[in-house]
Formats: sequence, structure tokens, C-alpha cells
Amino acid sequence: MKISLFLKSKFALVFIVALAVFIAGCPAPIKKPPEEVSLVRQSRFSYPDFQDDLELDGLEHSILKSLEYLQRVPADRKYAFGEDRFDAAHMIKSLQHFLDFIRTSPTQKELESFIRSNYIVYQSIGRDQKGEVLFTGYYEPHLRGRLDKNEEYRYPIYALPTDLMKIDLSPFSEKYKGQSIVGRYTDQTVVPYFDRREIDEEKALVGRAEALAWVKDPVDVFFLQIQGSGKIFLDTGEVINVHYHGSNGRPYRSIGKLLIEEQKIPREEMSMQRIRSYLQAHPEEMASVFNYNPSYVFFKIEPEGPLGSLNVLLTPGRSVALDRRIFPHAALAFIQAKKPVVNSAGQIDRWVDCKRFVLNQDTGGAIRGPGRADLFWGNGPYAEIAAGHLAHTGQVYFLILKPDEPKG
Repeated sequence: MKISLFLKSKFALVFIVALAVFIAGCPAPIKKPPEEVSLVRQSRFSYPDFQDDLELDGLEHSILKSLEYLQRVPADRKYAFGEDRFDAAHMIKSLQHFLDFIRTSPTQKELESFIRSNYIVYQSIGRDQKGEVLFTGYYEPHLRGRLDKNEEYRYPIYALPTDLMKIDLSPFSEKYKGQSIVGRYTDQTVVPYFDRREIDEEKALVGRAEALAWVKDPVDVFFLQIQGSGKIFLDTGEVINVHYHGSNGRPYRSIGKLLIEEQKIPREEMSMQRIRSYLQAHPEEMASVFNYNPSYVFFKIEPEGPLGSLNVLLTPGRSVALDRRIFPHAALAFIQAKKPVVNSAGQIDRWVDCKRFVLNQDTGGAIRGPGRADLFWGNGPYAEIAAGHLAHTGQVYFLILKPDEPKG
């Protein structure tokens, strides 16, 4: 909701005063990152070996989705690649040229030569200024649910509340440019939106938000919010796709970190699966653990999914979530990470290299800074295992077509 709507109301003066108090008393506004260079241009001698451990058809699908997004934005919109800037028109040209080439089914040597002749490569500075990026994973959860609440299905998946507002602070001062806050208007003042405890325990959203569906397990709801999208298989046989629509604006806090610090789960055993098993074994702790993370995510129903933050379909193994404030949206990237080898019993035997081209098509509340990346694994048992256990370091590179005429 735009702030101008409120300035037209008879409460304009009250609102402005209340907003000043709100800004002073609530968690820090959503900020742009510091103006630092997060991508560093590489010399041809420091390019990585561009090997790809997947079939290229998935890469083609992912590139087409990035093109779908870029064709919707103004052609002159600028995207930062380190100290360089390229517009959307050039990014389209860059992706299309790469797509045309991989459709020729090139050999590894031909691909390497093509990139070195035609593309500029940038590396993320990482979390240590030396390129180290922590990789985690996410997946599309499948939940059983129904549209009506009963004794068994009693945990809601909420739509965006009607009284929640996201306020752009840019009109108030140049120092607030690019910043926003989330809250609600009540009793002629603006206050932070309800946190997780108020929503879950005090039922603060009754009458304020629609329940899109009801599920059996509160742990499923919590992890759905972490993943950002999923499928709900209804008792009627229908399937609905739910997708991230907004949050309550509260800061994200990791319950995994909490359980490690409280020595409930050893650091070396930490995974999504381990958290789930701990909570199932200690249901009396579930509420306090969940409430440690005050952030709460709201959903909308989409005709298809899963969708990323660019509102395009994600491609398993090819879509990656990065900090959208500092990395170019929809751009072609290359990662060097790890992936699990899972045996027939569903256990991880070992970790092997994961080197592939990906597209920057999503983001996440915990994905902040140049040292974090979240790889989308799809759905199913392997995806859930990979997403739940991946916590390895690697490297992220971005590729963009040289501004001069492409060769060969």
C-alpha cells in the first residue's frame, strides 16, 4: 500500500508523527546493502573449468524462464555486474546467445572456448572477500490438507492479511531511499505487525487473514514458510500451488542455530530432518522453538508452481536464490558446490562435486550478502534430503556477453 494513500486521509498528521515513533521503536527497516562491489571481474586466466554435471535441457528451460522475466522489464533497466552495468536488452542478448550455442550440443572443449571468446566472467567476493560462499538448499514441499478446518487438520496456511501494509520510506527522506517497513494502522498510530507468537498462540489473524488451506502438522507449516512455496494435496483430489506473497516484516532468526546453541542438536548433525525429528520427540518445546523466529510468511494461490521471486517457474538444480539487492536478477551464473550421493535406504553415503550453470531467479529472508547461496532441488525424497543437509562452501560466478560483437 503506497504511503500517499494515507496522506490523503484526515489522520495524515497523526500518521506522520506515529510513523516517526514507529521507525524509532521497531526493528530496523529493510535496507539496501552497503555500496560495495560484490562481484569482481576475472581475467581469462582465472576462469573456472566450466563443467556441467547435469543434462543441458534443464538449463535451456531455466534460461527461457529468465528471458521471460527480462522481456517484461524496461529494456533500459540497469543491472550491476561488479563495477560494470548492463541493461536488460543486453542481458536478453547475452542469454539468447548462450542458449543458441548450447542447443548445438557442444563438447566440453567447445563450451570452454565459446565462453572465453564471448563472455566476461565475474566472481562473488564471498563471505571472506576471497570467494567463499556458503551453499544451502531448498525444495518444494508437498503437504496433505483440506479447505475446511477440522480436529485433524487445524493448522492454517494464511493469505496476506488485509490490514498489513508495506510502507515505502523513500518519500520521507533521502536517507531512507530504498527502505521500507511493514506494519499495521491501529488507534490512529502505526505499529509493527503481529509476530509469530501472536499469530499462532493468540490467534491474531482471525478476521484479518484468510486460511488458504488447513494441514495436520505445524512443523509442515513452519518449513513451508522457510521454503517459500509448495503444493497442497487436498482431500478432494485437487492440488493447489501456494507461493510466497509477503511477510510480517519481523527479522528471520534460525531455529537451527538456536538448537545448536542450546546443545539440543550437535552442529555436525544439524539438518532440516534432524530439526523435524527433535520437535516430534519434544512437542512441549515446539512453540518456544518456533517463536524464536518472529518472522511469519503469507501465501497466495497460483495456477502453477513453484515460482521464484521473479515470478517465473523454478527449474530443479538450475535455479538459485541469491541476495537480490546485490546480484543481477535473472542472470546466468556458474557454481562450484557439493551434492549428496544417497543410497537406497535414503541415507547420504558421501558428498561429491556439484559444478553447473544456474540462473539467479529467487531470493530468501536468510540469503543476505555475497557469501550466501540457496540452490533449488525440486521435489521428492532426494530433493528433500539434499535441501535439508546441504551446508557446504563453494564459489559463485556470473557470466555476461561482451559488449562487442560475439564470435563463433
